Amino acid sequence: MTSIDVLLKRNQELGEVTPGDRSSPKPSLQVAVLTCMDARIRVFELFGLLQGESHVLRNAGGVVTDDMIRSLALSQRKLGTREVLIVQHTECGLSMVTEDDFKDELESDTGLRPTWSVEAFRSVENSVRTSVERVRRSAYLPHTENVRGFVYDVKTGKLTEVQ
Repeated sequence: MTSIDVLLKRNQELGEVTPGDRSSPKPSLQVAVLTCMDARIRVFELFGLLQGESHVLRNAGGVVTDDMIRSLALSQRKLGTREVLIVQHTECGLSMVTEDDFKDELESDTGLRPTWSVEAFRSVENSVRTSVERVRRSAYLPHTENVRGFVYDVKTGKLTEVQ
């Protein structure tokens, strides 16, 4: 049985028990949460979210990239979100690579050098600050006044706001 088969089986067993409102694509709390794809970050449990309350956007590192700005622009302009919560975390894989080394590895393996940025970082706090500033400075986002960034400790579960 593949991992996908395991997940599909779990879905069938779960049935219709997921609490929350499924009536609209517009999040009822008008908030978008942007975080890392790391499997240790269980966004719904971390914030006690119910289905339909928030948009959850994920990528490697939880960094604000052009594609995240694209998603946030749609989230704000067409689906009513007004706040952005950025959550990056301790022990992130992006803090364990460098931009050039990873691009060199990909180029060596494939013959092509990526045109996109890896967004590797050493300090998660500085990365959070950069992501918050990218949201605040984006001309595409009409709601940039309530953007906050946090570091999630994967060992303790504690959230620390980055100023």
